[in-house]
Amino acid sequence: FPAALFLGLSLTPVLAEETSSDPNDSDFAGLRKIDDGSVVSNIHTSKWRVFTDSGRDLFLQGKLEDAERLFVGALQEAKEGFGERDPHVASACNNLAELYRVKKAYDKAEPLYLEAINILEESYGDEDIRVGAALHNLGQFYLVQKKLDEARACYERALKLKRRVLGEAHADYAETMYHLGKVLHLQGNVEDAEVLIEDSIRILEEGGQGESILCMRRLRYLAQIYINSNKLKDAANVQRKILHTIEVSKGWESLETVIAAESLALILQLTGSLHEAKDLLQRCLDTRRRLLPEDHIQVAASLFHMARVEILLYSQSSGDTSEGTALIENAKDLLRNAIRIAREALEKSRNLRAKHKSNEASRIDTYSERTVLLILLQALNTLSQLEVTKVNLQKPAENMVQHAEAEKTLLDCISAYKQFGLQIPLSSLSDIKGEYLTCLKHLSTLLSNSDGDGSRQSNRPTLQEVLNEIKRVEGGSSTPNTNV
Repeated sequence: FPAALFLGLSLTPVLAEETSSDPNDSDFAGLRKIDDGSVVSNIHTSKWRVFTDSGRDLFLQGKLEDAERLFVGALQEAKEGFGERDPHVASACNNLAELYRVKKAYDKAEPLYLEAINILEESYGDEDIRVGAALHNLGQFYLVQKKLDEARACYERALKLKRRVLGEAHADYAETMYHLGKVLHLQGNVEDAEVLIEDSIRILEEGGQGESILCMRRLRYLAQIYINSNKLKDAANVQRKILHTIEVSKGWESLETVIAAESLALILQLTGSLHEAKDLLQRCLDTRRRLLPEDHIQVAASLFHMARVEILLYSQSSGDTSEGTALIENAKDLLRNAIRIAREALEKSRNLRAKHKSNEASRIDTYSERTVLLILLQALNTLSQLEVTKVNLQKPAENMVQHAEAEKTLLDCISAYKQFGLQIPLSSLSDIKGEYLTCLKHLSTLLSNSDGDGSRQSNRPTLQEVLNEIKRVEGGSSTPNTNV
């Protein structure tokens, strides 16, 4: 069994940061607190203040419907109390637009953003810092929708304005620089994106914010860019910095430290530093077992990552040796335990949902159901390939039995998807779809190699049925083939 196949297996990625619409996201700074030196005071301005403060509090609590009513009221009171083209109206427009952005009511949000910018430009001129803040918010609005050209124009203008007004050492300047870097990265301009994001991190570090959550988030995004660009040593160095910062503040008995260490281990696997990666992952597994129940899904994730390292170490060994056999057997044990934990977690979630306890079933500990299903499918896929690998370690007469074990594992993978994944459209879960397709393609290879050898199991699908299912999934059809 060629070692290259295992080396080509995708590692669970360090996820790139998505532009968030969570109102509690610490990057979310669009809402404006009242900081008003206006001398205008009447019943409408008083209501504007109350509605704005109360609406902001409700928004940050995630009570969007209640917040919307207050922000709509605040906008009306601002117009009546201050005048239609007053900056207070711009502030109210911005707050309501930010709420609509989070609600994904984009058609309502955009006119409000533009109106806020127009009013601010009329009141203060187009070089005022308040215009820059409004442009940044509009850029974030376009970025969420992947309207990259529009987002880039907003961020570039905001960045020039902030540089003139605030200077190049200001955190607000660095914030817009970072978001512009994200846009350039998404547009494929990787070199310029790296420079902007690196500079935004440097500004935070020089300003004493190098250990902040905000800086950690930017470092993680930079590490992902380096991985995508195959700058693996740079990615590892950035991840080491993240791990060091978190370890100093949290210690090793912290799940946050474990996650940072695991991310570094995955990068080290890509660089070929397998023994260092294995040591880190073993430490992560030991810590999770101390902090969490043995059947916690994060323990399953650690077991899966450990199995991957064992497989990669096997691929570098001479194969048919006692050391190679031990690596394969240990990887199989790790995978089987990961599969057991993931399956039990999904069963528990499904049973809770059946009892109409949707609030309990919505999440499994700190992992979503989708992630648990992904771990299960990945582990089953990997285990099937291990079963095939063992053919190299067996006598020829035993090959047929070993292929049957691999085939059974792949059928279990298909069954797991049908049991737990059919309620989720494949089109919205590219990673789940990818694992399911990988399983089907592995099975089609086994079937094509074993047809006519007399080893066919009575309950397995035909090769044509599997090929039809592959075609269906690749075509995006939502109607499953019940014969597979």
